[in-house]
Amino acid sequence: MSFRRKTYDGDIFGRSTGTAERGNTFDFAGKTDKYASTKRTAGNGRNLRNQEDLFQEEADKDRYLITYSDLITLLLGLFIILYAISNVDLTKYSKMSSAMGNIFGTNVKAINNDAFNSANLKVVASGIEDLKTRLNDVIVRHNYAKSVSLEENERGITIHILENILFPSGKADINKTSQLVLGELASILHQLPNDIRVEGHTDNIPINSDLYPSNWHLSVARALNTAYFLIDGHKLIPEKVTVVGYAEYKPIAENTTPEGRAKNRRVDIVIIK
Repeated sequence: MSFRRKTYDGDIFGRSTGTAERGNTFDFAGKTDKYASTKRTAGNGRNLRNQEDLFQEEADKDRYLITYSDLITLLLGLFIILYAISNVDLTKYSKMSSAMGNIFGTNVKAINNDAFNSANLKVVASGIEDLKTRLNDVIVRHNYAKSVSLEENERGITIHILENILFPSGKADINKTSQLVLGELASILHQLPNDIRVEGHTDNIPINSDLYPSNWHLSVARALNTAYFLIDGHKLIPEKVTVVGYAEYKPIAENTTPEGRAKNRRVDIVIIK
């Protein structure tokens, strides 16, 4: 029986003295760090996303400020434009007042902004009175006081010219004898900046002729011929002149008497206020 001593690759305690394959003592830690790092990265990603969502919500909440600021800017520009066009150019007003003063025979001086309204009313009132005086002088000088009269109302100044000095009965051709007084009136009207309205009127007696089948035709023809005489013969600006025919529907007297009908057969020259 053979006895063989067991050979141990180690020390007396039975531990192996051979070089055993050992792992890195930090491998566990390394593995732990690996997973831990992954977890932290995922956590950081969620935090970043949460922060981005927070910033996005804050930006959405403040988005209305952009629209609001644009609106305020537009309103500011609008008010600036309104203010700019509302200012009175005193230089231009002074020139206009002087020109109107020359027309109406008054000496209008430049005024400051504080007295604008009151002075403007005085200029208009003074100009109207001077205009009426000049028109009356023409009427009196030609002895037409019974056939031509003035009336002031909300429309302006109306010159009533009766048929007997303008037209033959039932016709619309202007008498040569009336052309002189119309010419002098036109020289005054020509200087005015106002619009001029020429209105034809008749009485209520019907007319039926080849030229004028009705009073409408006659009233329009008389107003048209009067206006054309003022424009063509005395250079009234056509753009300022309006022609209207009223027939018998705008009487100033009763049509029951010959005198009343004579007053209704007329041409009115209205100086628009």
